Amino acid sequence: MLRPVPEKLSIVQVTPYRRGTENPVNQFIERVSEELEGRGHRVRIAGVGDQVKKLLRGTPSDVVHVHEPFAPRVSSSALRHSSALNVATFHAPQERVLSTQVARPLVEIFFGRLDARTVTTPETGQLLERYFPASYELLAPGGTDRDWSLVAAELEGIYLRLAARRHDPAGDPEVRRRIARRPLIEVDLHMHTDHSPDCATPVEVLLETARDRGLGAIAITDHNEVSGALEARRIAEGMDDLEVIVAEEVKTAEQGEVIGLFLEEKIPRGMTMAETIAAIREQGGLVYVPHPFDRFHSVPDYEHLLDIVEEIDILEVFNPRVALTAFNEEAERFARKYRIVPGAGSDSHVAQGLGSVRVRIHDFDGPQEFLEAMRDADITRKHKNLVYVQTLKLLQTTGRPKAPKRRVPNAKPVRGGQPRKRRSAGSAGKS
Repeated sequence: MLRPVPEKLSIVQVTPYRRGTENPVNQFIERVSEELEGRGHRVRIAGVGDQVKKLLRGTPSDVVHVHEPFAPRVSSSALRHSSALNVATFHAPQERVLSTQVARPLVEIFFGRLDARTVTTPETGQLLERYFPASYELLAPGGTDRDWSLVAAELEGIYLRLAARRHDPAGDPEVRRRIARRPLIEVDLHMHTDHSPDCATPVEVLLETARDRGLGAIAITDHNEVSGALEARRIAEGMDDLEVIVAEEVKTAEQGEVIGLFLEEKIPRGMTMAETIAAIREQGGLVYVPHPFDRFHSVPDYEHLLDIVEEIDILEVFNPRVALTAFNEEAERFARKYRIVPGAGSDSHVAQGLGSVRVRIHDFDGPQEFLEAMRDADITRKHKNLVYVQTLKLLQTTGRPKAPKRRVPNAKPVRGGQPRKRRSAGSAGKS
């Protein structure tokens, strides 16, 4: 559900120069800001000498508009700390050797946080497309007779277009009030069994470990398969203190992986992202995007992520198996920007990693209640050594038959958690 677009926006214009300095970029910002304020928007200008990091983190903004965001300048710094919708305007049609040659990979990462790119001249657009291929929107022609009201109107249209893509954080208040009376449970939303080709954990071991560690629900997300999740759900029907969400981590043709939650049937791999999401929806499932910025996983690039932003129900903002903390930070920033419900999971491929990340939510019944419960979730992390867990995975899977026939010798549940109290019939309070 998308949030209605606010008529008035909070906008930060960031100049790479000191405010008040006479130059074309500052003139552009000042004139456009005047026009936008005349349209009722709240506009603040920041530049060299201002505490941009404090400004961006202290006061929520709808849009952060950076001008000439090349490193190492204040506009580039603003992109590092912004959790708002980011728009860039590139002005001068000249190459910057440091950014285009020496530090291009780093600059591309920061430019990857841009939600819209604009240029003030065709020459600037051509130059940028050569080094940083993307879509650049040409603003109204410049010169001494530039129509500032037209430029402001164009930028306002871009801002409102982006704002319209943000999700409505309110969700369904009636459902949220209903589940608020339910007890709290802890959930792990991302894990695998030996029905995944890169995992050797039997279903029974996973279930016993989950129960021993006090989890109230788990989402089994085997790669391109639901047989393990269906088997687990069948077995878990005899457990009154553990619920299994049938899910699947599906490999799309060229746009990375996506998880469907609350499925009943296997979704084939190799379809486009749009086709895969449609297949999830056909089953009444939820769209969960795992490790979205982990460049060592199969993930959609930023532009593909923007293509599906309205379709994402939950975005995984913490995954302990990502190699760099920055990848999780990028996911958290993206979720805040578009107000997407955040999620987390252990991505466990061995029982020892299960529950290392937990989401505490009110008990739920079905996908709608689950999504509403996730809006008020608390994510907790329990330290697990990544090298240790990855080594166990390699030891258990290397050189063994392909799943689902693979079995770990003498597999047993992993103990050491705080068992969850069993629910008596009707104690969950579902209504």
